[in-house]
Amino acid sequence: MSLRIAFMGTPDFSVTVLAEILGAGHEVVAVYSQPPRKAGRGMSEQPGAVHRFALDAGLTVRTPLSLKGADEQEAFAALDIDVAVVVAYGLILPKPILDAPRKGCLNLHASLLPRWRGAAPIQRAIMAGDAETGVMVMQMDEGLDTGPVLLAEHIAIGADATSGSLHDDLSSVGASLMVRALAALSRDTLVAVLQQDVGVTYAKKIEKDEARVDWARPARDLDCHIRGLTPFPGAFFEVSRGDTKTRVKILRAAPVADTGASGTVLSLTDGITIACGDGALCITQLQRAGKGPMSAGDFLRGFDLTQGERLV
Repeated sequence: MSLRIAFMGTPDFSVTVLAEILGAGHEVVAVYSQPPRKAGRGMSEQPGAVHRFALDAGLTVRTPLSLKGADEQEAFAALDIDVAVVVAYGLILPKPILDAPRKGCLNLHASLLPRWRGAAPIQRAIMAGDAETGVMVMQMDEGLDTGPVLLAEHIAIGADATSGSLHDDLSSVGASLMVRALAALSRDTLVAVLQQDVGVTYAKKIEKDEARVDWARPARDLDCHIRGLTPFPGAFFEVSRGDTKTRVKILRAAPVADTGASGTVLSLTDGITIACGDGALCITQLQRAGKGPMSAGDFLRGFDLTQGERLV
């Protein structure tokens, strides 16, 4: 049975879910998304990925700054919807919004709750070295990702997985999962399972200062750290030459069995091998500020690193 839906989402992750919902034949009566933000060289206002997709699909788009006001809450209630689907929207839903749809609000969250509640579950799972993660459809309540779980899918985190590749995998699986949840919701066959009180962790927003590589950490930890921050914001180190500091992002690296004082450039042969607190990292792809991604060999042809120098 087709449902009358309000979709609430903002970034690329949410677009796949919206497309699957439309493909399943549901009626999306309105799309809520974050207001356009200034971006690009000209700092002009740019709509988010969901906003752009919804306009192209001929859907009604609303971009309120907040949902706390009575006018916005009345406008939402007037949509007369069966359910709201929330996927990385970015605004808190007050109780009047949560209570307005006949069947409540369903949220798609990219972790195995209660692990990694919060803003950055994909990055945090990789950065922590988790072996698996997943997506869950949750019945929303007033807490932060605390509602009962309705459906779930587990996904292994491969040794080479980055937040970018895992993002795409979870978005695809999550879109299918949400469509299944809506089909079950229309038949009133969804079963809610309360989240456990143990194993709760919070995926706080990624801060800029986290991106700097600390060579004193073990190589395996840094490998997870780098992959979790790839492609954005990108883990980086700096090379000082006099008064000039050059920032270099690490795009691809792997732990190797080598030793030395942390931060020391050990080898410049099959990559750039740098000693860590335990073991070493062999960097094979990098990116200088203002340049495109390049192999370690291409980087070294245009930038002078010396075996034995120490990075800080």
